[in-house]
Amino acid sequence: MVLQSGNLRISWTLALSAAVWIGMIVFWLESLFIRIDGLQLLLLPVGTIVCLLAISFPQSQLIAHANDPGLRIHLLIALSAYALVTIAALQAMLMSGLDRRLHFPRDEGAHPGPIRRAVGRLLDAQPPLLAQEQVLFRLIWVAFAALTLTLVSGALISLSLSGKWLPLDHKSIFTLLSWLTFSILIVGRHLRGWRGRTALRYTLVGFAFVVLAYTGSRFVIEVILQRH
Repeated sequence: MVLQSGNLRISWTLALSAAVWIGMIVFWLESLFIRIDGLQLLLLPVGTIVCLLAISFPQSQLIAHANDPGLRIHLLIALSAYALVTIAALQAMLMSGLDRRLHFPRDEGAHPGPIRRAVGRLLDAQPPLLAQEQVLFRLIWVAFAALTLTLVSGALISLSLSGKWLPLDHKSIFTLLSWLTFSILIVGRHLRGWRGRTALRYTLVGFAFVVLAYTGSRFVIEVILQRH
């Protein structure tokens, strides 16, 4: 759908779909080294919802200068960065649920419903939090590197096409905010040993900025404002 009719088209649903698809590949590679079954039960429903969204909102935007190989490489790097941040956020949510279950085991109640029982069994089957934290920070490091390459390649493309290093539009601003968020987290991890809930909060904030950088803005433009 992105490369239909020899053109390069993109939309908020296609960007989200590509990000989740790459995220599934990352999950599969990571699962070769550590058991993270719980993340699969988050990714698969998300993938299903994204597929339905792509069908429901087929409108897409024709990308200018689509024949520029540099632009295509930049797009691939950007989608990879968004996907890695997405998978890190899902991992953070899973860890948050496991952390809450460990600290407040009695919140389940005497007679939990079927959904709570299923979630409880899922969390009980997860590897230790320390092992999952290692997975999370590996993802964060790779996502940070991909975000850095996204900013660098975007600046080079912008310079070649418009003569400006980095346009101060919403995409650039929110991507920069996400990059700064993960920078602070990595520095805090190195200097102060940040972990646990602090790391989870920073990861989710960085993910929110990534969503706003492209998917959120395209959703507002294409769905709410009906501009294509």
